[in-house]
Amino acid sequence: MDQQNNPYRAPEAAIVDFGHDAELAGRGERLAAAIIDTIIMLVVLVPIMFLGGYFQMVMSAVTTGQELPYATELLWGVIGLVVFLAIQAYPLHATAQTWGKRVLKVRIVGLDGQRLPFARLIALRYLPMQGVGLLPLLGPLLSIVNVLLIFRADHRCGHDLIAGTKVVKA
Repeated sequence: MDQQNNPYRAPEAAIVDFGHDAELAGRGERLAAAIIDTIIMLVVLVPIMFLGGYFQMVMSAVTTGQELPYATELLWGVIGLVVFLAIQAYPLHATAQTWGKRVLKVRIVGLDGQRLPFARLIALRYLPMQGVGLLPLLGPLLSIVNVLLIFRADHRCGHDLIAGTKVVKA
């Protein structure tokens, strides 16, 4: 029996060439960029949350043994996305980098190594994971899985897989 028609042979998979024009960003670089972006986000968002009464609502719910209404969580998720866009829109549009990625000299590109449109970055890379993160119970679990996918050989997280992106050294 020849190997081509053998139903018991090992399956074959196409090897995807991620391009050799730029080196993939390391996991440490991506983590450091995410930490910088998180710190920037917290510096801006925490005062907004304080002035908007979010912390008072949380404390009230905790002291009465109730949960925060899901509509309130959704509202603050949208506010968080708007703040993210206010902070990161310029560098994402100009160079496909967040501020943290700029500091670490890495950038987001398509699998072909080309720069992606700003709308695609937001609609496919950031918006889906923001939405998933707001799902009760399942959201935090999926958010962790998203990040843990970085341990794949191609260093791509779940949001990279959804958007067809990779992070490379700039």
